[in-house]
Amino acid sequence: MEINKVMVIGAGQMGSGIAQVCAQAGFAVKLNDVKEEFCQKGLAVIAKNLARNVEKGRMTEEEKTAILGRVSPSLDLQDAADVDIVIEAAVENMEIKRSIFSRLDEIAPQHAILASNTSSLPITEIAAATTRPEKVIGMHFMNPVPVMKLVEIIRGLATADAVYQAVENMTEKLSKTPVEVNDFPGFVSNRILMPMINEAIYTLYEGVATKEAIDEVMKLGMNHPMGPLQLADFIGLDTCLYIMEVLHEGFGDSKYRPCPLLRKYVSAGWLGKKSGRGFYIYE
Repeated sequence: MEINKVMVIGAGQMGSGIAQVCAQAGFAVKLNDVKEEFCQKGLAVIAKNLARNVEKGRMTEEEKTAILGRVSPSLDLQDAADVDIVIEAAVENMEIKRSIFSRLDEIAPQHAILASNTSSLPITEIAAATTRPEKVIGMHFMNPVPVMKLVEIIRGLATADAVYQAVENMTEKLSKTPVEVNDFPGFVSNRILMPMINEAIYTLYEGVATKEAIDEVMKLGMNHPMGPLQLADFIGLDTCLYIMEVLHEGFGDSKYRPCPLLRKYVSAGWLGKKSGRGFYIYE
């Protein structure tokens, strides 16, 4: 099962990063989004990242030009008609993902693998929207994609061994480290990370310590590069809340109950760095 042509759906932060690492590894990439301006913004981010690598001597100008030449914009899902794998990095919403996969199932060639970059949603449920559940798999990249080495590869209930092996091989070609994970809410990364962040928010909510103190304890005491509240701001508090709700609903266990302070901040539009304010204020 050879992979040469790739389509990435969603030209945002994750999608453009995935497209970049695929192009760097020599794959021909179609970067798809619903609007031309979104595609162009994603391509501009890739160009900026590559230019920084040239400045730092990590690659030549010729290599940069060749990588950019392997990425083409796409505004139509019909462009998936000749690819070997589609990596979906659209909004974290089950209804939207199932709709995309249902359409891809009709368009993509029969041999094509359909992968999702979901951070918490069940691969088995996404796969059920297709007639090829054995070819559906999770590829959960970490943010920022060009820097972070891990890719969680999530097997759905029906995912074929050959499909897993092809995706694992591709991940290694991207100079990433694949880790095999079974299909449970939050997988491994977010099942462990998000309750830690949620507990840090509870610690602030209950007045145990200031946000600065909580982050300092985890940075200096646990050697974390960033405190949990600052990290939550960088991830997006709306994303943190959504994943906690997926965990809470998926396991039915009160230990995954989102902190009321997290809900309050999201309701206020304090979503973290992207909105200018979360637990910290960003100018």
